Amino acid sequence: MNQKASINLLGLPRHRLEPFFAEQGEKAFRASQIMKWVHQHGITDFQKMTNLSRVLRNRLQDECEILVPSLLTEQRSADGTRKWVLRLSDDNAIETVFIPEAGRGTLCVSSQVGCALDCTFCSTARQGFNRNLSPAEIVAQLWYAQRVLIDHQQGPRVITNVVFMGMGEPLLNFENTVDAISLMMDDHAYGLGKRKVTVSTSGVIPAMDRLKDRIDVSLAVSLHAPNDELRDRLVPLNRKYPIKDLLAACKRFVRGKNRKHTITFEYVMLADVNDSQFHARALAKLLQDVPSKVNLIPFNPFPKTPYRRSEDSVIDRFAAVLQQRGITTITRRTRGGDIDAACGQLVGKVLDRSRRQRRFMRLERDVPVQNRPTP
Repeated sequence: MNQKASINLLGLPRHRLEPFFAEQGEKAFRASQIMKWVHQHGITDFQKMTNLSRVLRNRLQDECEILVPSLLTEQRSADGTRKWVLRLSDDNAIETVFIPEAGRGTLCVSSQVGCALDCTFCSTARQGFNRNLSPAEIVAQLWYAQRVLIDHQQGPRVITNVVFMGMGEPLLNFENTVDAISLMMDDHAYGLGKRKVTVSTSGVIPAMDRLKDRIDVSLAVSLHAPNDELRDRLVPLNRKYPIKDLLAACKRFVRGKNRKHTITFEYVMLADVNDSQFHARALAKLLQDVPSKVNLIPFNPFPKTPYRRSEDSVIDRFAAVLQQRGITTITRRTRGGDIDAACGQLVGKVLDRSRRQRRFMRLERDVPVQNRPTP
């Protein structure tokens, strides 16, 4: 890589690329040319961008770079799910998962190295937190997956949906997440539709309000409990943003939409913790006036967790209560569990700055799993 290279063009959306080229004395359309080369054709060598002048190609080569991630490991599940562990320039690593389904392909991307939150049932949270990902590092996951899948499958639109449900809380990395989404939706890049990009949040209310005003995407909220007492323990962020305030923010998010718009509420099913008929009825009452659908997620176990997955029959009865009360309810089928690529299992490689890894290690050393209190 050229020693002068400092600006990674991979993560610059059109509204940032156009001013960049204006400063170079170039026309604004250069931005769309670069975006097509990089994101649609996968070209990272400026000298191969033949519709740019030689002078501009040389200048870009001297001053800029298109830095893409390197692969650490790849795993393939029996169900077709693929997981890539991508190495970042600072020796951290993140995980990205592709889930193929009939008529669609969903890519689950990470937004942080580790996670700044500490939800107790999530393996990612145990890894601690290092830093936010840049827009380039977020988009690089889509760039990489697209290149690999196009080489091995038919057609350029293998990835139809992107969900920010990998490592991290995307709304605690707000500006970088929004820039990355802008690129994903741009017709000169990946051309994803507004309903094809979903941002998942544990309930960072101020950022939810900002997101509504900045970009039109689908929203998923990690709820996991129907009352504050239980959610405080499962999702500690709830102590700052309780359920009543969270649901009010959800209503604001869908208010004024031109067409029917719902919030997806994610609810991980934990045996004897949040999966009783009492919890189901409380959840139905809680969501009765919120445009919503519920995803019930069978818990995906990881080493030394105190939680257990709810039985299928328990999940079915829970779903029936919600459906009887008119709430669209889907039980998510576990995908990629055999390669630790399922929901809540992504861990990557985190150079932890939060000391959370050490805290969990002390707890595991001092308190046997079977003796720990159940939330």
